[in-house]
Amino acid sequence: MTDGQDGLEAQFSQWRHYVQRRKELRSSDADELEDHLRGSVDELVAVGLHADEAFLVAVKRMGSLDDLSREFAREHSERLWKQLVLSGDTDGPERDTPRSRRDLLAMIACAAGAAVAVKVPELLGKGFDDDPAFYATNATLLVLPWLAGFLAWRRRAGRAVIAVLVALFALGAVGANAFPLGEESQSLVLTAIHLAIALWFVVGLAYVSDDLRAPRRRMDFVRFTGECFIYYVLIALGGAVLVAFLFGTFAAIGITPDAFVGQWLVPCGAAAGLVVAGWLVEAKQSVVENIAPVLTRLFTPLFTAVLLAFLVALAVTSGAIDVEREALILFDLLLVVVLALLLYSISARDPLAPPSLFDKLQLALVVSALIIDVLVLLEITGRITEFGTTPNKAAALGENVILLANLAWSAWLALGLVRRRTPFAAVERWQTAYLPVFAGWAWIVVLVFPPLFAYV
Repeated sequence: MTDGQDGLEAQFSQWRHYVQRRKELRSSDADELEDHLRGSVDELVAVGLHADEAFLVAVKRMGSLDDLSREFAREHSERLWKQLVLSGDTDGPERDTPRSRRDLLAMIACAAGAAVAVKVPELLGKGFDDDPAFYATNATLLVLPWLAGFLAWRRRAGRAVIAVLVALFALGAVGANAFPLGEESQSLVLTAIHLAIALWFVVGLAYVSDDLRAPRRRMDFVRFTGECFIYYVLIALGGAVLVAFLFGTFAAIGITPDAFVGQWLVPCGAAAGLVVAGWLVEAKQSVVENIAPVLTRLFTPLFTAVLLAFLVALAVTSGAIDVEREALILFDLLLVVVLALLLYSISARDPLAPPSLFDKLQLALVVSALIIDVLVLLEITGRITEFGTTPNKAAALGENVILLANLAWSAWLALGLVRRRTPFAAVERWQTAYLPVFAGWAWIVVLVFPPLFAYV
């Protein structure tokens, strides 16, 4: 009985932890919901259900947390505006405002640091027009350490983690600058793209530094990535409107602010905007958290339809896939978008929700992407066998092999989930365990490919 009671309390604790991630809900709301849940469990146990069964039934009766969050947001809409304008948690101003203010000040310091960092090379005589290759490989090195620093400070990362972060950014600097890569070099483009990916995973290390071994924190980082992207796009759109008004108003008095906008406002704003986007995700989680799942549910069916239409057209025309450079980039981007949709929808899914039509759509999306990946791999292998390899083809081959392994097992797990034979936790564990593979491959392309292909 004691073990059963302990197990039930652990389930209550896990449920409450999940509830408290919803910023629409105050601590008092969580107390109210937990009281209601405990009452329902007691009633079900009294009529003969086992504690575990009673807990699951009571949670099911209570409804999804998305519905509860929306209901509370409607009833207390003023909280949403407070979250947007003031702090990330309106549960207790006296208790939480100092932390929010410290976060705000830290964000401002890091955003200013990023804005200054992108101008330092120019102040030292290395302008963008003089050496665009330098900025192609070093742009992320100038910005992402500030975002990682903000997250590490917020997580109170230990010295060992901070040392690893510094070492990885230093390694990135070596990869970006140690090799003699010309402006026409394929390795230059590959290094710029893969170094950005590798350093983003370093940002992820700072994000999970408060609990390095928890798979759930890695999935939180996936959610952070998607929401940060959405916030950054919104900031960029707002910046574009600002620039348009700036040009219009100053043109009315005979001043053209080209130099200020091109040399200062755009690069500094783009760098600082990324740190601001990261802070917004941390401070205003519930605002975009309610938008992002809607976007995944909107685009998953659309991408599934596009991939299925492509496969049908390919079968009808009996044509082959063109694997020239542009086509390779397009197909790889398509597969990455599919994987991003899959990852983000998993991160936003209620772990307790039963399989639904959306899960079947995801299965169709993953299987379609898997078939396309196999076709692209066959074409790439054939071209490499016939004409030899290049850095681009080798990178594409490796990435498609990595995606193949991920998509194949994802499809198997998704099939099991739809058939109710695989728990959702297995799907989540697979994706979080696979994240280091993507990071490892990115580092290989940055550090090994240039000398391997003679800096071509």
